[in-house]
Amino acid sequence: MSLLMTSRPIVINPDLAHNIGLNEAIALQQVNYWLKETTSGLERDGVRWIYNTTEQWLEQFPFWSESTLKRTFTRLKSLGVLKIEQLNKSQRDMTNYYTINYESDLLDEVKVTKSNGSKCTLPSGQNDTMEDAKVKRSNGPKRTAVIGSNCTDDPTEITTENTTEIKTPSCPVAAQPDPEVLITDQAKIALSKLNLATGSRFQVCKTSLEHIRARLREQFTLDELVLVIDYSTEKWGKSIKMAEYLRPTTLFLPSNFPGYLQSATKWAAAGRPQCVNGKWQTQQQSGPVSGGHWNSPEAWENTL
Repeated sequence: MSLLMTSRPIVINPDLAHNIGLNEAIALQQVNYWLKETTSGLERDGVRWIYNTTEQWLEQFPFWSESTLKRTFTRLKSLGVLKIEQLNKSQRDMTNYYTINYESDLLDEVKVTKSNGSKCTLPSGQNDTMEDAKVKRSNGPKRTAVIGSNCTDDPTEITTENTTEIKTPSCPVAAQPDPEVLITDQAKIALSKLNLATGSRFQVCKTSLEHIRARLREQFTLDELVLVIDYSTEKWGKSIKMAEYLRPTTLFLPSNFPGYLQSATKWAAAGRPQCVNGKWQTQQQSGPVSGGHWNSPEAWENTL
């Protein structure tokens, strides 16, 4: 069950706001509205994508400046809950299209776990004032056209004035974000993923986050960290002896992580085969696996 709601006006789910930040919850709920409640946008490989210009987004969020808007969308993308891609074939068309990653653990009502170290998730940053931002735009919606799949600059449908109803006290607004804030935020997500995958209760503290943050500073991505967690859990999770190594100080150690990532990448490319009794399953044993071709468990294991 998703934490997102499809009804209007926008009603912010307290758990969602706690999990990803207040501004982020407001923006994501509005993207969800466009995807679920309108016919705007286009469909690509079974996924719906929508498009609004910066001006059109600001008409829906008149209480934000342009810099606050962009900062919020950037953080949603970094959290892995919002996908932003340029779908047009022309290299000169840099139009951004938006869709929601509904499979994200951060949107799963069952899997959401609240941090023991903080009562509020760090938001994307302090909202700039309208005077400072000097944003010139209409206070009301002006466009009603519906975007088509072959149109790049047509506005999406804007039906009624957006009303935001918040049913929980907002968290204290953070100061202007810096890279370390984002790194720590992503490290907490990786730690939460490890806890969910292994049933562990590693605390949000310096010991647990130290190596995770260090790898993020080395430009490894959050997706790569999560891939190593998934791979290691599949490989060691069923072994009483090896499961004890499913911990941040082992997985993200500088001498270990690059090798784990290389193996995890091959594992993902082979279709994420299962590990049974310490052996990776062959294609014949586990059925057809997209992208994976190997002759025996030993041969596959030797590639890792």
